[in-house]
Amino acid sequence: MRTRNHELQTLGEGTLDRMARILAARNIDQASVAALPDEPEPFSRLDALSAGMPPRYQAAVADHPQVLAWAREVVEAAVAPSRGARRQVTTGPSLLMAGVVGAGKTHQAYGAVRQLVQSGVGVRWHATTAADLYADLRPRPGTDTERELAAVSRCPLLIIDDLGAARATEWTEEITYRLINRRYNHMLPTLITTNLRISDLRAYLGDRVASRLAQMTTRVEFEPLDRRRHRTAA
Repeated sequence: MRTRNHELQTLGEGTLDRMARILAARNIDQASVAALPDEPEPFSRLDALSAGMPPRYQAAVADHPQVLAWAREVVEAAVAPSRGARRQVTTGPSLLMAGVVGAGKTHQAYGAVRQLVQSGVGVRWHATTAADLYADLRPRPGTDTERELAAVSRCPLLIIDDLGAARATEWTEEITYRLINRRYNHMLPTLITTNLRISDLRAYLGDRVASRLAQMTTRVEFEPLDRRRHRTAA
């Protein structure tokens, strides 16, 4: 039985005619093979998604009304690349979540991605902190940082965590503007979290970035409650 199963798995990649010939040579009834129940997939799409997330957020659930509303809009904007194919996230609105450290913004961001997958759409996504983004894109020998910036800019769904936490320079402002402007022009959904007050974004990020964010994002102000400390106290 083990040999038979191994042959069937190998034959799954061949043609039906080849399968028929081999089954006939081994006196195996094709009807009985067709009647065998399909084996369940070892991992669901949600399992695969969780495996690519930081362990702390693998079970994150989005429950903020405005975050859930954003997810619904992205699902509605998803399109199928061909008839009968699963719809994919290719365009959609962006969301800016602002609030103090520990308010749950990052948890909501990862939960929102899980919500998209649970809704049945396909999504290619990338998550980074602003500090890590600048570190990855800083010019250095042997690395085509322009190509890396282009790849991040084109990603269908991007999470930028802790925007405003890294030290601001002319270079970081320029990189942020180029990234945000490309995603703005192509209407690519972007989830942004920041510890800054929305009223302080312009002073830190500059007029050009703040202007693009104002036009492309729905803004959510989280309550000034550090959930990490609150859980500890409880």
